[in-house]
Amino acid sequence: MTNPIPYPIGTPGRAWGEAERDQWRARQSRHRRYDQDVLPRIDALSDRFERIGYGELRYGEETYALRALASRVWDPTLPAALITGGVHGYETSGVMGALAFLETRAQAYAGRVNLLVAPCVSPWASERINRWNPDAVDPNRNFREGGPGEATSLMALVAARRFALHIDLHETTDSDESEFRPALAARDGKTYEPDLVPDGFYLVADADDPQIALQQAIIAAVQEVTHIAPADAAGQIIGCPVLSPGVITYPVKAYGMCPAITGARYTTTTEVYPDSPRATPQQCDAAQVAAVCAALDFVLAAG
Repeated sequence: MTNPIPYPIGTPGRAWGEAERDQWRARQSRHRRYDQDVLPRIDALSDRFERIGYGELRYGEETYALRALASRVWDPTLPAALITGGVHGYETSGVMGALAFLETRAQAYAGRVNLLVAPCVSPWASERINRWNPDAVDPNRNFREGGPGEATSLMALVAARRFALHIDLHETTDSDESEFRPALAARDGKTYEPDLVPDGFYLVADADDPQIALQQAIIAAVQEVTHIAPADAAGQIIGCPVLSPGVITYPVKAYGMCPAITGARYTTTTEVYPDSPRATPQQCDAAQVAAVCAALDFVLAAG
C-alpha cells in the first residue's frame, strides 16, 4: 500500500494547536442553509407536534436556533423514543430521514409512542457538509459533561424524560476516507491508516448491551429498501467484528456517543452509504425511515 498524501494542515506527528484549527476553519465554506432547508420543515410540522427550542449555538457572527419536535400529548404510560439526526452534519440522510419520518410516518404512532425528534443536532456542520463543529470537535465523541454545545444542549433536552428507545441516524461516506479520517489523524498528531468504506447499510449497537434482536429487526426492514453492507474478508465492517449480518458494536458510553445519553434499553446507530452506485438519495432517506419504524415496531411488540 502506498503512503497516503499528508493532510494539508499541520505537521505530521504533532497535534494541532489553535493556528492549525484556524487554518482548518478557514477552509470550510457554507454549501447549504439550515434556516432554509431544515427550520421551515420543522415549523411546518408544528401543527402536529410540539415545537421545542432547546438552545442556541453562537459561532462568531452566526447563530443557530436548535429545534426539536415532540408528541403534543406526552403520556407517561407509553414508551418513549428519541430520534436524532445530523449529529454529524455532513450525513445528509440523517437529517432528511428524520424529517421524512415526521412528515410521512410519525402520525401512525400517535397514542402508541411518545416521540421526541431532534432532526439536526449540528447545524453549523450540516451547512458546511462537515463532521466536526467549528472548533474541530466531533460531537459524537463528546456527549459528556463539558462537551460542545451541540452535545450538551441535546443532553439537557432529554435529561427530564425517560426513553425506551434511542435511534441515531448516520451515514458512512467515501469522504470518511478522503477527508475526515485523514483530518482526524492530522488533528491528533497520529498516522492515518487507510480503511475500506463498506458498500451498504449497517448498524452500530452498544457493545455493553447490543440488543441483537432489535438490530436484526431493523436490518430485515431496511434490506427491503437498500442493500446491507457485507463483512470484509476478515469478517469485519470498519475494523469491527460483525455480530450479525450488518451489525457491529462500539462502546458508546466510553466513546461519548449520542446513543449513550438517555440510558434507554434499546439503542442503535444507523449507517447509510449514500455513495453506493446501488443507492439513490431517496433510497437513503427511505432507509432511515424504515429503520425508525422497525425500531418503534420492535419496542411496541416487546411491551
